Amino acid sequence: MPAASKDGDGGWKNFLWNSEKKELLGRTGGSWFKILIFYVIFYGCLAGIFVGTIQALLLTLSDHKPTYQDRVAPPGLSHTPRSEKSELSFTKGLESSYSSYIKGMHSFLEMYGDEKQMDLMKFEDCGKIPRGYTNRGDLDSEVGTRKACMFKRSWLGECSGLNDTTFGFKYGKPCLIVKLNRIVNFRPKPPTSNDTIPEAAQSKVQPDVIPIHCSNKREEDQGKIGEILYFGLAEGFPLQYYPYYGKHLHSQYLQPLVAVKFTNLTLNHELRIECRVFGQNIQYSEKDRYQGRFDIKIHVKDS
Repeated sequence: MPAASKDGDGGWKNFLWNSEKKELLGRTGGSWFKILIFYVIFYGCLAGIFVGTIQALLLTLSDHKPTYQDRVAPPGLSHTPRSEKSELSFTKGLESSYSSYIKGMHSFLEMYGDEKQMDLMKFEDCGKIPRGYTNRGDLDSEVGTRKACMFKRSWLGECSGLNDTTFGFKYGKPCLIVKLNRIVNFRPKPPTSNDTIPEAAQSKVQPDVIPIHCSNKREEDQGKIGEILYFGLAEGFPLQYYPYYGKHLHSQYLQPLVAVKFTNLTLNHELRIECRVFGQNIQYSEKDRYQGRFDIKIHVKDS
């Protein structure tokens, strides 16, 4: 038994290093060198193919526009303040119940202050009357950084937060700030007829404006919403703010905004409200609650 153990130990040590044949782990130095060279060349070729493929792919991409936008469903409609599950619940006159909402709105509108738009190398006055698209050249042209149209916070009237810093929440008359999400080189097209527009919103249709309309989502809320006021340029989204040229060329871009104010919501009721924009190339999807529309629950409690 001791001899067998010794032979076994000797075989194990001999495999690690055979001094007679000059072999390490069963291979000579020349054999190890050849296999090392093989794997260096093999993995080097794999790395070269990978890097070459990535470089070829990068040559097809632009720094200024997406190569493929066929999976983008334009556009999304979003609002501020945002909340969990799109629910706004607060108590009229109780500041602690709505302070987070108005804080978020002031933060969002900070970039729309007059003092932020003083640099005429970055901004230009595109007027208060809606007009057609502002063409600032092709995305791949060598024009460089594009100017952005000014959008003044004061245009949002009662929902600007300049006079009423609570955006109406204090009085149970909350405001929502609504925007169309940014899509590079997207040009929204106004509706050409009233066929697909609710009768209550047909008066909003006008040239060079994407109209927006809000109403009750559920039949049982009919008559509980009250009057809705809209603030902004032409109470919609004027076309002169489009297209958007991307964050590299249009880093200072300001989206046009529409403020929606609910002036007479029924207190102590959970109301479900839907807002929609209307246009030829604006679609809706039941799978995406923000595609061309959004719905929100608002619950105003009496103090």
